Amino acid sequence: MNETKEETGRSRPTIRDVARAAKVSIGTVSSVINNSILVAPDTRRRVEASIEAIGYEPNNAARSLKRGRISSIGIIVPDLGNPYFASVAEGIANGAARDDVLMVLCLTAADIEREDHYAQVLRARRLDGIVYLSGTGLPSLSLLRLAERGNVIFVDERVPAIDLPFVSAGNRTGARALANHVLYLGHRRIAIIGGSSRLWTSEQRLAGYREAIAAAGLDPDATPVVDGDYTERSGYDAALRLLKGAENPPPTALICANDLMAIGALRACRKLGLVVPHDVSVTGFDDIPSVQLLDPPLTTVAQPGHAMGEAAAGLLLYRIGVRATPPERTEFPTTLVVRASVAPAGSHCCMYL
Repeated sequence: MNETKEETGRSRPTIRDVARAAKVSIGTVSSVINNSILVAPDTRRRVEASIEAIGYEPNNAARSLKRGRISSIGIIVPDLGNPYFASVAEGIANGAARDDVLMVLCLTAADIEREDHYAQVLRARRLDGIVYLSGTGLPSLSLLRLAERGNVIFVDERVPAIDLPFVSAGNRTGARALANHVLYLGHRRIAIIGGSSRLWTSEQRLAGYREAIAAAGLDPDATPVVDGDYTERSGYDAALRLLKGAENPPPTALICANDLMAIGALRACRKLGLVVPHDVSVTGFDDIPSVQLLDPPLTTVAQPGHAMGEAAAGLLLYRIGVRATPPERTEFPTTLVVRASVAPAGSHCCMYL
């Protein structure tokens, strides 16, 4: 029967034991444990080998106490039902967990009153900082007061009139690349299902679509646009309106500003008896995991939500003094992902209801 160190009376290995085994100072061991970039690679490997060999387990609480107290941050996101938001939130949480930082998660359901309430609550709790993903794009009084105090990081969405550090992806370039792909396949009757006009991401994506349309020699102002709210239901309603409504002839391609709305648009097409992509092509934005399993798999734009969340956490932890260096990047590229939901225009003749 194996005995624990406590049962045999032997004390647990200490940082001093590691330093002695690795033939370095206690400070060097501490620097390795705290992921300092100031430790030479050979020294780091030697210390890590000694930690493994003697079974030393760093005391995370002691590390936090050495900073004076346990650091804590707030995370404000619209909801976790949207897989993209969930990916960003998971990235934030993973980034903070590496430094033993406590987290308070607040879900706003893209409601301005909830955003204001949670900003007020987090401000009253005097957390070290906030990572803020707005679902409304609107500045609230409590957010303005948080911004005045500093240590707030925006991720994914900007909020007008509030100048704060921001972690983002190439929404405009990604949208332009996607629209260029649809245009390259011969589509000229294009309709756009956009996000809320208040949101920075919606504005950027719409601008990218319109730039591609104008570059193709078409009038972007003549392209129908119906605003949704990034939910599946809004994509469904918008697609029904565009495919059954006054557009004559109807669009051959629906460009949706996120994947959830594209999923809703696919449901609307099925309700109308339209086959995607032969009758109408459909695109999305975000590349959430489920869209490659759709029938047909969705052409979309991938953006690295998890990496953006980690970068936002890293930037905040740098600003509050937990980390010694900022993240390597705060602006991330997007990537066009071509799948089977887009076909060349005119590849099938259909009847619209």
